[in-house]
Amino acid sequence: MTTCQQRQILLTLIRQSCDSGARLQKACALIGLDARTVQRWRRPERQEGDLRVGNKRRSIVPANKLSEAERALALELLNSEQFKDLPPSQIVPRLADEGLYVASESTLYRLLREVGQLTHRRPERLAHKRSRPRALVATGPDQIYCWDISYLPTEVRGIYFYLYLFVDLFSRRIVGWQVFDCESAELASQLLRAICERQGIRPHQLTVHSDNGSPMKGETMLATMQRLGVAASRSRPAVSNDNPFSEALFRTLKYRPELPVKPFNGLLQARRWVTELVHWYNHEHRHSAIRFVTPAQRHLKLDEAILDERAKVYAAARNANPNRWSRRTRNWSPITEVHLNPQTPKDQNQPEKLAA
Repeated sequence: MTTCQQRQILLTLIRQSCDSGARLQKACALIGLDARTVQRWRRPERQEGDLRVGNKRRSIVPANKLSEAERALALELLNSEQFKDLPPSQIVPRLADEGLYVASESTLYRLLREVGQLTHRRPERLAHKRSRPRALVATGPDQIYCWDISYLPTEVRGIYFYLYLFVDLFSRRIVGWQVFDCESAELASQLLRAICERQGIRPHQLTVHSDNGSPMKGETMLATMQRLGVAASRSRPAVSNDNPFSEALFRTLKYRPELPVKPFNGLLQARRWVTELVHWYNHEHRHSAIRFVTPAQRHLKLDEAILDERAKVYAAARNANPNRWSRRTRNWSPITEVHLNPQTPKDQNQPEKLAA
């Protein structure tokens, strides 16, 4: 910070340099100043020196500031019966139609902000905050299924086949699928009934999680779930992260090299492709989230023996050459719980655990 005397000395030096033919910018650069700073110092009001008191700038009242009476009148008008539900953007034109001017629109908004009234003023229903879906934990197969529908392209632009797919949360096994030419709650309910019969699902054993699509919430689907004793779990609208297992599965399937380059020419071709893909996924694919066993092995509870044998192989290798391991061997312990939409640390409720 420079004093008034220092500024005068610097201005004198710069003026002498400019009189000698130097450019203002270069003269300012030599002493580490910006040309705009020097121009500001040269203004007449700056010649009086530092007008600040107690290291604070003096308070300058804007010429257009509302008086206390005008401010009170504006607030009274904003909260009147006629305008209490309207924002300033609606109030200002209405006042102009009545031949009145109280203050500008921005001033009215500022007044509302100062008194803490800059909120939802219109008589409309407030946006409903969607709560997170309840947290679920699967400790065994056939406890929680996730399902969704994905598009399969056809040779006709704008026309699609629809892949209905149910996956077991615990084992990642595809427990049921079908390809149809439309989205329908009735078709989905038929598929769910077939899955429950094939898997031997008892009443109140299974929870089915899905998004909020019409096939998932249709009356036929809901009635079928009620008859079967199947509980429903829903994602929040337009939040794909609430159904991550189905989304990840579709991504895996559609990035396989077996996916035809050209669109499907009929339901038969689409179903044949899905049949081969589901067999690969269930019986050949080593899933990274379940310690690289196949979903079928985990669904049949064969993964514990497989992982135990892997652990023995690693233990023997470490005993044979311990210098190769600076830490513990790879973790081959079975995964005992799989969480769906787990609660964050801020949430107080504990996730609901579904026992076998």
